[in-house]
Amino acid sequence: MKFEQYRYERPNMPVFQKEFDHLLNEFDHAESADEQNLHIEMINRLRADFDSMVNIASIRYSIDATNPDYEKEQEFYDNQRPIFAGYEARFYSALLKSRFRKQLEQRWGKHLFEIAEVKTLTFHPSIIEDLQKENHLISEYDKLRASAKIKFDGKELNLSDIVAYELSPDRQVRKQASEAKWQFFADNAKEFDEIFDQLVALRHDMAKRLGFKNFVQLGYKRMLRTDYNPYMVADYRKQVLDVVVPLAAQLRQRQAKRLGIDHMKYYDLNSVFKSGNPTPKGSPDWIVDNGVKMYEELSHETAEFFNFMLNSNLMDLVSKKGKVPGGYCTYIENYKAPFIFSNFNGTSHDITVLTHEVGHAFQVYMSRDIETPEYRWPTFEACEIHSMSMEFLTWPWMQMFFGEDTEKFKFEHLSGSVLFLPYGVTVDEFQHYVYENPTATPEQRNKAWRQIEQKYQPWLDYDGNAYLNGGGLWQKQAHIYHTPFYYIDYTLAQVCAFQFWQKSLQNRNKALADYIDLCKMGGSKSFLQLVNAVNLHSPFEEGTLEKVIQPVTHYLTEVNDMAL
Repeated sequence: MKFEQYRYERPNMPVFQKEFDHLLNEFDHAESADEQNLHIEMINRLRADFDSMVNIASIRYSIDATNPDYEKEQEFYDNQRPIFAGYEARFYSALLKSRFRKQLEQRWGKHLFEIAEVKTLTFHPSIIEDLQKENHLISEYDKLRASAKIKFDGKELNLSDIVAYELSPDRQVRKQASEAKWQFFADNAKEFDEIFDQLVALRHDMAKRLGFKNFVQLGYKRMLRTDYNPYMVADYRKQVLDVVVPLAAQLRQRQAKRLGIDHMKYYDLNSVFKSGNPTPKGSPDWIVDNGVKMYEELSHETAEFFNFMLNSNLMDLVSKKGKVPGGYCTYIENYKAPFIFSNFNGTSHDITVLTHEVGHAFQVYMSRDIETPEYRWPTFEACEIHSMSMEFLTWPWMQMFFGEDTEKFKFEHLSGSVLFLPYGVTVDEFQHYVYENPTATPEQRNKAWRQIEQKYQPWLDYDGNAYLNGGGLWQKQAHIYHTPFYYIDYTLAQVCAFQFWQKSLQNRNKALADYIDLCKMGGSKSFLQLVNAVNLHSPFEEGTLEKVIQPVTHYLTEVNDMAL
């Protein structure tokens, strides 16, 4: 069945609520664990129906945020998802109180009950209206970004399309394209600030009403972080500052030398080679055709998976008018189907986003038969191990996409992964500042961003751009609006992905087997338990970053990048 044939029907919420109430009541009054297991199965089917409709509607909206029908459905779910979350919270509470808990743990796994304990702390019926408002504000932010109409090179471009010009070998083109993009943000800065002001106030108020000191504590609970805390994250950021920032500064110096520039400006940062960045040597269809060959050769599991995705039209990859910027993978429960969304724009990012989102999709495909729906996905930082490691596990096939630019791509990819870490911790430290200082003004927030940015990325020079010098860059980072504290996850996963990269160079088959095992585990364990299960070093361990960065540094040092 093709994606466009998937049945979509807006849920009848009064009927849904009546069925859920009935099943929960039956669960509470069940006389045996077998009876309760049967009711859990039926509740999970109800949840799957709702989730499937949410995701189909959300995908359609992402593909065309200008379609009034899709916008209407998005608004409906913005209102209904918090109500649904209330029902899930009642379900989790009933699970925790069950007199047959031991038998239920044997069937559904102990980790489900750890998840339930955290989930029940993040919800109360009194915050439903706030959660609805939060969803509406996030949709406003997405709509504002999707509305970008940047006049450049005689065309009208969106935020994805302009990127190709920002990577031009011609410095003047890069500068003008970057200025045009940031002008869109500067023109809308007040609106971006207004949306964020409301989000921060809402989130802080919800946290207080749920009994937390501030939203930092609630934010960590909403991310289901059960085995690490903000103090461990702060220590990890310090590791990045001490170990990675000096290497990143050296890489920026090498980049300036390659480009023949004395002092790099912000619009030079994404231009990796004077002769131009590596680009895929064909059209989006050609990329997908090569993707088929690559995944057929990688493993029989990836071959089966990628052909399923292709034959079912479960990928929407190319940038177009009205499409929300960015990329993601989601899962449609009733069809056991992942869906990949991206914005191809003719840059090397088309290949990394394909391998990255395929990593997510492959994991959930391998977990699709796990009976406990909570285990379909792990927490975000574990999810990102699958995506970032897939980027590296596919290195042997990059020749198919980049031809003579293959070595260029590998250097760009690996060095870019190192350079990402300081940015990633900048976003995280900024979010801690925001929610520890919920009454900060937009000016104070921007000042904090700029100070944190200078700490981790001292090479940044905004060349007099008032918006960026004023600390506005964070407004383009959707995660900050959408999912607070979802960003350190990428950096933690990157440290794990570097380990998979190194393993694949030493013993490719063993690395791939461990990777597939990790995907099959889904979210049946917490982040650090998953890391331990496939013999990776925890990013929080003292010395891990130093150990992991050493082979990366060696590889990059060995490359004669001036010749690329």
